[in-house]
Amino acid sequence: MKKIIINQDNISKRLDLFLTEELGESRNFILKNIKSGKILVNNQIVKGGYLLKQDDEIVINELKVDTSVVASDIPIDIIYEDNDIMVINKKSGMVVHPGNGNYSNTLVNALMHYTDELSDEAGDNRSGIVHRIDKDTSGLLLISKTNEAHRILSDDFKNKRIKRKYIALVHGIIDSSKGKIVAPIGRSKFDRKKMCVTEENSKKAITNFIVLERYKNTTLIELILETGRTHQIRVHMDYINHQIVNDPIYGRREVINDYGQMLHAAYLGFNHPITKEFLEFTVNPEKEFDEILDKYKNIS
Repeated sequence: MKKIIINQDNISKRLDLFLTEELGESRNFILKNIKSGKILVNNQIVKGGYLLKQDDEIVINELKVDTSVVASDIPIDIIYEDNDIMVINKKSGMVVHPGNGNYSNTLVNALMHYTDELSDEAGDNRSGIVHRIDKDTSGLLLISKTNEAHRILSDDFKNKRIKRKYIALVHGIIDSSKGKIVAPIGRSKFDRKKMCVTEENSKKAITNFIVLERYKNTTLIELILETGRTHQIRVHMDYINHQIVNDPIYGRREVINDYGQMLHAAYLGFNHPITKEFLEFTVNPEKEFDEILDKYKNIS
């Protein structure tokens, strides 16, 4: 069971649209569970179009899913592991958890095959998952093996105590050595699979970046997030017209191959949820990332 208390930022949002974004599930899936009474507002069954009010309590019971999540023997790159947590280097192309009709070949399927010791705080189809990165984004992910670790890490993410750094290759030359993008992000009215910068039904989003190298017509940057919105880096770089190279959704037309966006979660720093020891990890991008990077480096 999960409880959500509505704050001022989410007043007047439709219940179904709010939960679609909050849970990362399809609107139809959310509506089915609202109608079946799996999702309650202030202990009452309401309609999907219910407009949220300050301090409304949403209770989400175990949601009915169409397919069970099955453990799969899929290789995973484990950077660190102890009794409470794991740090994984996720490959580009791997979905983090099942959802929206995709219930196989995800990181959760792989984790369930590797170990029975995974937190279930986020639900059965998100066993061990504390945070996410996009399917075609590679790099570091923090996994919780116990519910206690999950609760502490979730609070650390919420209160910005966990440090994450990304690297990305973007189109165009960024003249300034660093920058800060402050622009709210919400779901696009025109394409429900896309996010966009908008003042309507949006959440605060802040992205900081530092220029690492400039090439002929691209720039390599490091990014640090102050918030963690869906597709945040990709949307913000599109917003300032420096789209991520090879991004099939938010990028420009010149997509080199199907590797996906040139975005890599390179650094993770956090206090261990139980021992409180500060841990930090850095991983290099995959060879496919480097191959695309070399192509742009060598343009004269």
